[in-house]
Amino acid sequence: MKQYIFYILLFISTSFLSCKNRDVNYITYYNKVNEIDSIYRMANQPEKAVKKFRQLFRKYEPRNQEYIEEYETYITLADHYHKNFGGKKSLYKLITLVAPYGKEYKKLYPLCQKYEIDSVEVDEKVADWKKNLNRRLVDSFSIAMIRDQEGRPENITLVKKNIEKNMNLFLWTFKHYGFPDDQKTGRLGNNDIFIALPTLLSHMIASEKYPEFRKKVFEYVKSGDCSPRDYALMSDTYDQFKNTAIRFAYRNANQDSARINRSRKGIGIPSLKHSSKIRKDKFKKK
Repeated sequence: MKQYIFYILLFISTSFLSCKNRDVNYITYYNKVNEIDSIYRMANQPEKAVKKFRQLFRKYEPRNQEYIEEYETYITLADHYHKNFGGKKSLYKLITLVAPYGKEYKKLYPLCQKYEIDSVEVDEKVADWKKNLNRRLVDSFSIAMIRDQEGRPENITLVKKNIEKNMNLFLWTFKHYGFPDDQKTGRLGNNDIFIALPTLLSHMIASEKYPEFRKKVFEYVKSGDCSPRDYALMSDTYDQFKNTAIRFAYRNANQDSARINRSRKGIGIPSLKHSSKIRKDKFKKK
């Protein structure tokens, strides 16, 4: 009987984990993050935000998007209000999410120290993270960044040729490794070359394969591998290039804000007003 109960419990826990990772739509996640961030940032109800963040991260593996930094916000607020956030296990996860941003992870030293993770251990975690990067993709996208800048802006023939080479690299990467996000390549490539993925994505608009590429990138937004912000930058660059109405206002645009906010919600980006507040808060911290 005990053995039977054990297998039932094992089945339930396995099913739960499978549901957490199977066919989740991260656009829903991003919009939930925006709602919760508004509760904390706009409505000034941080303890309520902590509770809702905890519920969200039980369902979704957390991201820690640039500027909004939802997972870091959750842990920082939970610590401040003496709420359980998972302790060391969650802090280790946060360290790897912050690791791509250069020395930014060092700002976590004081918080980690409170939970008996000293600076040496934090550094070791980041070093281990770097060792686990996909070296083939780091090499490939370091070369892609150099190639992307060759001949710009005068040598149009060379630029177009290199765009197609980089497009083929993206499509090959999608097929073999999925989306080349920060957790696969980091942001600092070989010889300290900055792997500016938003720039590479935006330059793909000049390829004949862009329509196929855009659809694939959007699928990676839904799977949580490509940030909606990077997709929006690419999309707005294309709209600007085609001289059509810009959808997300990441390029200079004097457009109807209600329409733009609807478009933003469609891919999980905060409204114009909310985004402005996030940026101001970020610069205040710095």
